[in-house]
Amino acid sequence: MEQISILEGRQKQIFEKKKGVPQADIACDTSSLSGSVSQRACVFCGSRVVLYPVADAIHLVHGPIGCAAYTWDIRGAVSSGPELHRLSFSTDLQEMDVIYGGEKKLYHSLIELIEQYKPKAAFIYSTCIVGLIGDDIDAVCKKVAKETGIPVLPVHSEGFKGTKKDGYKAACHALMKLIGTGSTEEISKYSINILGEFNLAGEAWIIRKYYEKMGIEVVATLTGDGRIDAVRRAHGATLNVVQCSGSMTWLAKEMEEKYGIPYIRVSYFGIEDMSKSLYDVAKYFPDRPDIMEAAKQVVSEEVKTLYPSLQKFKKALTGKKAAIYVGGAFKTFSLIKALRSIGMSVVLAGSQTGDKNDYARLKEMCDEGTVIVDDSNPVELSKFILEKEADLLIGGVKERPIAFKLGIGFCDHNHERKIPLAGFEGMYNFALEVYQSVMSPVWQFAPRKGGTL
Repeated sequence: MEQISILEGRQKQIFEKKKGVPQADIACDTSSLSGSVSQRACVFCGSRVVLYPVADAIHLVHGPIGCAAYTWDIRGAVSSGPELHRLSFSTDLQEMDVIYGGEKKLYHSLIELIEQYKPKAAFIYSTCIVGLIGDDIDAVCKKVAKETGIPVLPVHSEGFKGTKKDGYKAACHALMKLIGTGSTEEISKYSINILGEFNLAGEAWIIRKYYEKMGIEVVATLTGDGRIDAVRRAHGATLNVVQCSGSMTWLAKEMEEKYGIPYIRVSYFGIEDMSKSLYDVAKYFPDRPDIMEAAKQVVSEEVKTLYPSLQKFKKALTGKKAAIYVGGAFKTFSLIKALRSIGMSVVLAGSQTGDKNDYARLKEMCDEGTVIVDDSNPVELSKFILEKEADLLIGGVKERPIAFKLGIGFCDHNHERKIPLAGFEGMYNFALEVYQSVMSPVWQFAPRKGGTL
């Protein structure tokens, strides 16, 4: 692969761990390099990721129809009740709207939608064109909220303002306008909010079940299977538990400053991190030792059921190599541990939204020779997969063709999957998928590529 070079502006975003060779910190938190064809998404995309799992709200995209293509069906989030979030609405701005402004169109769209669907709230997403023409969506939202009696929340998510991480913050700004507006009566002292769990395939239900078995009340999940009324009373919880640090740490810090609610970071992927997430919450309530005992009981029962199956997978997978390229770096940490528990090593680890602290931790966790990348692109991923002779690529739907073209297994660990991978049962699903993909007999008909593309 020597003939494939790294783009000149990308070298500082790639690091290979080598013993005794000091290297500078990896560059991150920058806009994608032009021409790189990388995976970094826009502000609007980030805001939609965080907010649209709120299932009993209207989600209206103020802008051209193309932006509304980013719908529930691209990144699923299942609901136990209402499914308004599965409908993608747009004001469909046309040329004359751009010239004369789209505020009237936004107002009439909101009134019509609220009358028809009777939502608990409405989120209005501002797109690039709206930022350019200067529509005052705050004024429209305020007017509609007064007339309809429900929260109508502007989300300032103009795509050109930054990256996906800026979209997370825009979404959290909107959520903060809701938090604190509901009653906190009858909320237990032993209660938490789960932040950054989006219930892509029912994971929020699995995690909630574990905590409830421990005697912990879950006030709100932000935002998987989310409800407006639950969000409004989230300030009554005793502790915030942050799963997706990239999307929700800002919100956790704001709630700590405004309401005095501390937060901890957790991960629900793999046996080790899933167990730790239960123990860490239990430790926060030392006056209730029964909570810790219940946590130990949950872990013991789940691991006792899971462990024998994992040993079967480990026997077949020991010595195999994996490449990881996912959205958040915190997920990468857990994946490395989970893969090691089934005998696999990691030769490539990368993310779209990691920060300097995340990459410093990755350097500590990874073995010698591991390549660490930020905001990578298909050519880079192909180069390193071939050079490191990976047997598996873990990523999202955009990475799937790379794996199959190179003749290696693939595991979807991002938005588009339909099988839960969090929790103890999720660890089984993950190990099974890895085993079936890596060990599939199909690779004899599509053998792994050599050192050239």
